[in-house]
Amino acid sequence: MEYYFQMKGVTVGYDRKPLIRDIDINIRKGEIVTMIGPNGAGKSTIIRSIIRQLSLIGGDVILDGENMRSISFRELSTRMAVVLTEHMKPDLMTCYEVAASGRYPYTGRMGILSADDERRVEDALRLVRAESFGNRNFMEVSDGQRQRVLLARAICQEPEIILLDEPTSFLDVRHKIELLSILRQLAKEKAITVIMSLHEIDLAMKISDKIMCVKGEYIEQFGTPAEVFNEEVINELYDIKRGVFDPLLGSIEMPAPDGRPSILVISSGGSGIPVYRRLQKEGIPFAAGPLYTNDLDFHLAKELAAKVFEVEAFSELTETECERIIRFIDSDIDIVINAGVKIGRWNREIKKILDACRDKLAEGEIFMRGGETLRMSEKQKG
Repeated sequence: MEYYFQMKGVTVGYDRKPLIRDIDINIRKGEIVTMIGPNGAGKSTIIRSIIRQLSLIGGDVILDGENMRSISFRELSTRMAVVLTEHMKPDLMTCYEVAASGRYPYTGRMGILSADDERRVEDALRLVRAESFGNRNFMEVSDGQRQRVLLARAICQEPEIILLDEPTSFLDVRHKIELLSILRQLAKEKAITVIMSLHEIDLAMKISDKIMCVKGEYIEQFGTPAEVFNEEVINELYDIKRGVFDPLLGSIEMPAPDGRPSILVISSGGSGIPVYRRLQKEGIPFAAGPLYTNDLDFHLAKELAAKVFEVEAFSELTETECERIIRFIDSDIDIVINAGVKIGRWNREIKKILDACRDKLAEGEIFMRGGETLRMSEKQKG
């Protein structure tokens, strides 16, 4: 079957009151699908409706060609695993025992683990790198360790699909990356389908095969990261009025400083990015360029600089353009920052700009060049 998981005309909500209507999505086996959107938009409601904690108001959820309404909870527990946001609080259970509870659909009424069950629990703990604290009390380990144990429990169920509600919410950066890396491994090596919600849109952009944008009464967008992650879609999804989403860097940028620029930053290949952000943080308006349109610096300068001198990619920087920049420096600019521009065949005319403004080349406490940090008042002459 082409699609492993489908939602056909699904409407979800509470007490028969619709929150999100007519959800239609198709997911292939082994894909990672991430829901993004503002708080309260209904991401958790969708997950809880899929796992039947909430009754569907309308439509059908199809799992491997079978309507989930017809699948018993016992059978579903061997095909679907869930990791929710609320903390488990098992009394006096070790991490191993919590993970082992994922084998209960296979153990019979007595819940006694066979040698094969125990091997599968140990394999799951090893996969999530939790075997070293398996004997510790579950309530005494860190949030990151608990989340790994809960993921191990899900793996122990040997599911075909795993649903996770904000699995990275309580984790530091290292543990976020570790957890998502494990999910990617499960999806690609074991063909486990993953559906989850995330707040970190930069990570969602990097790990997901498909993105579902949840906001308002209907699904705003459903598609690949390349289709979804653009400035217009993300700004609209999160109602961003100040600042902007940069799809190339996968980051939310603070708004550009207001005012007339009295500083020009000359850079290339990413060397200007830390300078731009420092100037933005200090509230200092600046100009940037000359920058090629395919340069990493260009994409951020468009968002943070008051003025950008733009050069078409793979074209030669002309003498005319250099003269225009020099005139701008003479009339408007007090300080020129060389943030580490690389000069080659196509942009060799930049030397003329640097030579023409030697008396304005300066570096300061907020300016970086060649790894050095100088005071704001210092200038390089000649």
